[in-house]
Amino acid sequence: MLKKNLKAILTVEIQKILRSLSISEHPVGLGGCKSHSTTFECCEYNITVFDNQNTKPRIVEAGGSILKIQHGSLAETNPDILQKFEGMTVVLDEKWDLGMMLSGIEEKKDKIRRSCIKGCLIDAALCATKAKQNPHEQFAPAWVKCAAYFIADALVLHNKKQRSPTHMLEFIRRSKKSKANEFSIVAEAMGLERATPSLLERMAKSTIGFSDMTEGAGCSGIIRKKYEFLTANSLLTDCYFYLGYVNRDNFTLIRDSLHKKGDLVHVLKTALDFEHDSTKIEAQANALHRLSNELACSI
Repeated sequence: MLKKNLKAILTVEIQKILRSLSISEHPVGLGGCKSHSTTFECCEYNITVFDNQNTKPRIVEAGGSILKIQHGSLAETNPDILQKFEGMTVVLDEKWDLGMMLSGIEEKKDKIRRSCIKGCLIDAALCATKAKQNPHEQFAPAWVKCAAYFIADALVLHNKKQRSPTHMLEFIRRSKKSKANEFSIVAEAMGLERATPSLLERMAKSTIGFSDMTEGAGCSGIIRKKYEFLTANSLLTDCYFYLGYVNRDNFTLIRDSLHKKGDLVHVLKTALDFEHDSTKIEAQANALHRLSNELACSI
């Protein structure tokens, strides 16, 4: 099925788009859920062009599909990025440079995953600490949510699954290695039980707005398409998880300049469905901090 899907999208029309963007001059790989066994019709095609450019992703629509064209380097050393290349499908690679890189990642994938898990748990502990230090601060609810999503990343990686936010909640449900009480703490901090159609509609609109204000890569079409698909198929908690994950990623982009971005809290409080009880925020931050430390010792 994967090969058929891949062949279907790499039509003459798509190839023309790749050439018009000078993509045919560099190695190109297909990553994300489209390169693995789990995908929905709403999922975009994550294409990485290995041209060593540090530019924003580009969103292209063709043949009813959305392509998210990103840039990468064959000399990449960051374990977090290398792990996302794991299982990538080669699209263009005349000199087999990308193939060699992917072979190296395959050989070291366990080591790379362990490094990513450690990094996620460190990030979770740091986020939880920020919330603990000042639970009354306006961004404290965001730090709690971020800590929860970083722990979710660690649990998914531990179970040898990809960090594909549209599918991660299902991966966790089916996981044999995660203890129930581990994710129950995370789920409570995320607020998954609050998912309702009306709330998700408000969250989706604010998520699109927050995305435009931060990453500015034109991902609103992707967000809207996934929101519509997940809610139409009654996958409400999966939709809540997905929207929160997108907001976590975009919040992370600006976390070092929050003192200049105070106005964003107004859209973020809806996009991330903020908890407003400072006592609860502090309790969740403490629980997530303990959990991140426990997992760091056991995983």
